[in-house]
Amino acid sequence: MHLTSRFLKSAFVAVSLCVATIAGAQQAPQPPDVAAKAWLLMDVTAGQVLASKDIDAPVEPASLTKLMSAYLVFDALRTKKITLEQTLPVSVHAWKMPGSRMFIDPKMQVPVEDLIKGMIVQSGNDATMALAEGVGGTEERFVQLMNEQAKALGLKNTSYKNPDGLTEAGHTTTARDLATLATRLMRDFPEYVHYYSMKKYRYPGTPASNDTNRNTLLFRDPTVDGLKTGHTEAAGYCLVATAQRDFPNVGKRRLLSVVLGASSESARANESQKLLNWGYTAFEDVKLFDANQPVVTPRVWKGKASELKLGSTQPVVVAVPSGSASQVKTEVARPEPLVAPFKKGQAVATLKIKVGEQQLAEVPLVALEGVEEAGFFGRAWDAMRLWIK
Repeated sequence: MHLTSRFLKSAFVAVSLCVATIAGAQQAPQPPDVAAKAWLLMDVTAGQVLASKDIDAPVEPASLTKLMSAYLVFDALRTKKITLEQTLPVSVHAWKMPGSRMFIDPKMQVPVEDLIKGMIVQSGNDATMALAEGVGGTEERFVQLMNEQAKALGLKNTSYKNPDGLTEAGHTTTARDLATLATRLMRDFPEYVHYYSMKKYRYPGTPASNDTNRNTLLFRDPTVDGLKTGHTEAAGYCLVATAQRDFPNVGKRRLLSVVLGASSESARANESQKLLNWGYTAFEDVKLFDANQPVVTPRVWKGKASELKLGSTQPVVVAVPSGSASQVKTEVARPEPLVAPFKKGQAVATLKIKVGEQQLAEVPLVALEGVEEAGFFGRAWDAMRLWIK
């Protein structure tokens, strides 16, 4: 199963607007015990963190670093700086990279697409370095780009020292930042993230000793389609996993788990599977509004139109404890009076979503259509009516 661009587009709503945590809500189910230093479970469709532990604690990311390396490579593909068919040289530096390898050498000119597969499926440090040098010119420049991109994505507690994830002082991130990065990677580059669902890959002419994706959930759960494993002695065993399952009320529903510092390869997979299964059973998604569906249509003053349609350009979905969908309440906070003009897409109000008294999310509401300012007499008439009101 591949990540779909249709889902990823709809998932952008709450992720870009508000990541709400409901694990502390009175109605929220108790999460399972997770044997890891830090962990997080996120409903990507709703943009909500369902449960977590120590998500802002600094950790060593190991090969989860390659999520950011891939982000920059995909961006270079998008901007035509490189192409999938283009071949890149393998420097001696890339060839001598320790740890997981794709087994390429300086005699080779390797297509970008194969290097991407080597970086993702084989977690090859040599492939990652070849891509970093191809995109950034030098490793140092690529690392600079990684940190600039981290800042642009709002990864407040992430600092990169290399593109591959080998242990280095100051090379740290957090579970929260990893969840943000993984979500943005899926949302921003749906045309490339199918590489994360590949179970096996080996570049022709290289040994087959490292041809199997270390994300063992790909082999045991058909709904899992990504993303990345990581391991160093300092970091322990880490896994960012994502799954997508179909539900009759909202269609495709995507969850993302981040498990950091597990004790073994099997433990990181088991704990991730435990979180995903719990999230799908303990919570349900409720679609409140379709994309571009008016949520409210308030009165507008001094405009050519008398009403303003307010809604979201993406579907509005919220995750709630299973069985509590009937308890979802919404309220709209907006200024009063609303005085024209308004541009299409202009943020005007906020939709607050609650279960009981627990607020789950806030979603900005924008003008679905523009409203131009009325002529002189129309403005004067409404000015008088507002004064009387």
